[in-house]
Amino acid sequence: MKIRNLFKYCLLLIIGITITSCFEIIEEIDLKSDGTGTMTYTFNLSQSKSKLASIMLLDSINGYKVPSRADIQKGLEDVVSELKKAEGITNIRKTADYDNFVFSVKCDFNKMENINKITNQVSNNQKNKTVISSYFFDDARGAFKRKYVYSADVKKEYSKLKTENKKVFDDASYTVIYRFDKEVNSQNNPQAKVSKSKKAVMQRVSALDVINGKGNFSTQIQLKKTLN
Repeated sequence: MKIRNLFKYCLLLIIGITITSCFEIIEEIDLKSDGTGTMTYTFNLSQSKSKLASIMLLDSINGYKVPSRADIQKGLEDVVSELKKAEGITNIRKTADYDNFVFSVKCDFNKMENINKITNQVSNNQKNKTVISSYFFDDARGAFKRKYVYSADVKKEYSKLKTENKKVFDDASYTVIYRFDKEVNSQNNPQAKVSKSKKAVMQRVSALDVINGKGNFSTQIQLKKTLN
């Protein structure tokens, strides 16, 4: 899966910024009661957009080649191309906002197992295993589950970075948002919060906590049953 290349291009951009850099990765799952839904993956670098606009004018910085718009666009197109090959994945679309430096890929899925096949493919193609998640939904019970497995390879890869390049992760974060068409009855992740509408659950974890294994995205969410 080429989403790793897209992440690499975004990371190369922010590595060129000072210690005040900040970025956010947002994963969104909109799940319907029948198990179908939409998944969106967003790289939000907007808080550093002024510096990024300047960096994009350079060929290289801090020893790294600065990716061009064409590089980033190719990264997005590669992700879309791979998703088109996946079973049960449809309505794939990408957005690239170069004014605010926000890039996203969105797709519909027939069932959560379709997403699991993609994440397994990503993991199998990686030399160094990073974190991996598996998703499950029992539509009869209205029960959603995410199994998250941390790999120490994440910290090993982080340790290989130069000290100044590690700083780009200081204010970075990873956010997951689950939305449902029914109210949430309960959820068991202490780092997550249920929205006021009770139809969404959000968890934001700092990038350093993800890297060091302190951020756990495993969760079980029970939806309220509809009374007949």
